[in-house]
Amino acid sequence: MISQREEPVWSNIAIRMFINTISHPIEYAKVLIQIGHEPIAPRQTVTLFGKPALALPNVFQYVRYIKNVDGFSGCYRGLVPKLCAYTISAVAFEKTSECISFSGEPDKNIDDEELSEPERRTRCIHELIRDLLSRMMGIIVSHPLDVIMLRMMAQFVGGETKYNGLIRSFIEVYKENGIAGYYAGLVPRLIANAAVLVLVSSSTYVINKYVIRDQELKTYTASTMKFLATTVTYPFLVVSHCMAVNNCGLVAGLPPNMPIYNSWLDCWSHLSSINQLKRGSSLLWRYYTGPQVIMNGKAIPINADDFYLESKIQ
Repeated sequence: MISQREEPVWSNIAIRMFINTISHPIEYAKVLIQIGHEPIAPRQTVTLFGKPALALPNVFQYVRYIKNVDGFSGCYRGLVPKLCAYTISAVAFEKTSECISFSGEPDKNIDDEELSEPERRTRCIHELIRDLLSRMMGIIVSHPLDVIMLRMMAQFVGGETKYNGLIRSFIEVYKENGIAGYYAGLVPRLIANAAVLVLVSSSTYVINKYVIRDQELKTYTASTMKFLATTVTYPFLVVSHCMAVNNCGLVAGLPPNMPIYNSWLDCWSHLSSINQLKRGSSLLWRYYTGPQVIMNGKAIPINADDFYLESKIQ
């Protein structure tokens, strides 16, 4: 029998799984963008300031392209391991959080405003440590499923079927990369999540203490700081996703689509050198950021690998 304490947890998981299912095609397209797959040629356009530019398709056009190639069901490739990963991560987070306690910790039922400043600071530190450890545990135990999800999605690039079904995919990951394959891309993902938690917790505490006096405005501080922190750490997510599919036996993770990286730092260095650490961060207004030259008022890519696009650009 499910206890009353566990009911909200499973209720939240069910709601989140429903949202993940609805939004999956968009996340799928975003992952393909993050690993560098751009099957649709850019078109001539201008920026808000009238500068010639090359516009890449937005995420909805990308989803439509996936549907045209793989059909409606193809838009949900990788959904099963994604839902399994989220469920395992959420349960691990909750169980780990319940196991962590601190001596002299203020009662959770007491509002922050009723606590003294030292008690408030202590609560903030304790909550940060608890959330940090719980989040890391959730990520570590669920990461193999995230790797499988990403590789299932990456199969779209080359039309492969190596990673189909959970059991078969687990075996395929081991055949290609051994035990280490299950944790490909883990380090940058852990860094990103840890950085977000630390930045949000510390900035929220400081802003609410020294800047904002209005109690109603304080409720928006954490969400605002989370948005900013997620934006700052976004490149780590791109690197994590690239490393998860790199050298895994799929066309998407092999040259010429992607170099073979020695480590996630090597991946970071390469993506940084070609200005691709933020790819996928903007889903509606996307521009080609590679080398280009303005000719007759039009932007033309000058990278030799991109010359084939010129004849396709409208």
